[in-house]
Amino acid sequence: MTWAAIGALALAWLVPWEGWLGPFPAHMLRHMLLVAVAAPLMVLAWPRFGRAMAISPLIATVLEFALVWGWHMPAAHGAAYRMPLLFLAEQGCFLLAGCLVWGGCLDRRGTGAALAGAGGLLLTSMHMTLLGALLTLAPRDLYAEWCGTVPSVSGQQLGGMIMLAIGTPIYLVGGLWRVSHVLNDREAAR
Repeated sequence: MTWAAIGALALAWLVPWEGWLGPFPAHMLRHMLLVAVAAPLMVLAWPRFGRAMAISPLIATVLEFALVWGWHMPAAHGAAYRMPLLFLAEQGCFLLAGCLVWGGCLDRRGTGAALAGAGGLLLTSMHMTLLGALLTLAPRDLYAEWCGTVPSVSGQQLGGMIMLAIGTPIYLVGGLWRVSHVLNDREAAR
């Protein structure tokens, strides 16, 4: 698990995705690798780290929602695209938010932990789906004006599809896995 977490971080940070996918799809792939792949692997691989990240699933989910949607506002995304330090801050926020969500939602301490974790992951899956659909279905490039790039609706659509293909199912499966814990706990209590 440790090597998988390190591998996911390396894929997010060291692979020149822009050359293969274009700027926006590369951004979205990095984002998904950080929040939906590296973060849960880090929480599972390093239990002490996971416990340190374990805040209330509801608070973590709301924080993650605000950070993800905030950084995907055209002005914020454009600023991060143009300024390397803001890009690092953006990606760091994504990783931190992902670790908080997964840390809180996979935490097994406390009553109702599985139910709260399931709710947090399912809500995250829903808002990732909504953002991915918005990016995929938008009739124009939402970011080109702010990034100073040539408009690329197809690049934005690919980025949205990457979000839908990675973020939606991973959070959905994680949420359903936590629901299974709730059902198993109830069955065992009978």
